[in-house]
Amino acid sequence: MRRGTFVRWGVPIAAAAVIGAAIGAGPVIAAVSGDPVLPERSAEQLLADAAAATSKQQGIAPMSGTVQQTASLGLPALPQTGGNTTPLSLLSGSHAVKVWYGGDQKFRVAMPTQLHETNLIVNGDQGWYWDSATNTATKLTIKADDGQRSATPLPQPTDLTPSQAAQRLLEGVDEHTSIRVINTAEVAGRPAYQLVLAPKDEGSLVQEVRIALDGETYVPLQVQLFAKGSAEPAYQVGFTQVTFTQPAEENFTFTPPAGAKVEEATLGEEGFGQKAEERAEHAADVAGEVKWVGDGWSRVAVVPFKLSDLQAQTAQGGDEGNGAAMLDTVLKSATPVSGTWGSGKLIKTKLVTALLTDDGRLLAGAVTPEEIIKAAGVK
Repeated sequence: MRRGTFVRWGVPIAAAAVIGAAIGAGPVIAAVSGDPVLPERSAEQLLADAAAATSKQQGIAPMSGTVQQTASLGLPALPQTGGNTTPLSLLSGSHAVKVWYGGDQKFRVAMPTQLHETNLIVNGDQGWYWDSATNTATKLTIKADDGQRSATPLPQPTDLTPSQAAQRLLEGVDEHTSIRVINTAEVAGRPAYQLVLAPKDEGSLVQEVRIALDGETYVPLQVQLFAKGSAEPAYQVGFTQVTFTQPAEENFTFTPPAGAKVEEATLGEEGFGQKAEERAEHAADVAGEVKWVGDGWSRVAVVPFKLSDLQAQTAQGGDEGNGAAMLDTVLKSATPVSGTWGSGKLIKTKLVTALLTDDGRLLAGAVTPEEIIKAAGVK
């Protein structure tokens, strides 16, 4: 079963989270009014409204809609993937998922492509994963532990919407950032507030970040990251259509098509669930090894890294040929660089600069090449 199709949606959102993590802490408010489409609110008031709405509803309100992720980072043209979605393919073009959320244990995510569609349906302790490309339907049993449903080794609906990206970007804003509020925006046909975050650091590649909050529910509808000198967002994730009503029960039921291969799997049991937990533990270990250089928006993340490990992970992600071809294309765009710190390969996009050093480090941040080179000298 190809769970990676959905897991890969965490890649671009994680990229936004890395940028957001470099902001800092402690909001500075500078509200700017526009034509009064919505009542004026400061950034602090908007965040308080959003927190109050979530607390009152004990989580996200029932909803359904279509989320589109678009990336235009200025990377070289990537090879076609024949309809399959891989981490590197999400670095360019547009990709959409349809979501239905009826509660903590009731949701559905569908990812259509030109050639096939995958569906994940969870309803209580039962679920289905459907892959039309292989004509395979996997019946899922979600194993409980001590009366509690075990953590599903698949992303939750909030991981596939602008909510998580917005939360990470707003985790900290300090003296390095200015904030203003626009109350005249419209997203997915709904009036919305926009929180506009702009870095003060000259070394940052980010011009501004725009976070749209629904004017009625205060749910994040869209997150946009603009690179300096660009009129269009270099990266965005947001709803193109959304309805805040309880989805029909039929959206959470599934019957395998005639002739489909039917399999069974248990989330949480040894093998299927254990491997997911091992991957989560590995991710936590890697996160614990992150070293930060610099402050504010010019912050650079430094982690131990081996190119051979990335190549192996790309191969394990499925669709090995396309993943390897994409990785090769990105690496060919790299520029050899060197300094007193050693040598490596520099990859620059509109929004992020990365440096793979020959001594086994990966440096990445929404910063200029000069900032990355400077950070490479800090050991």
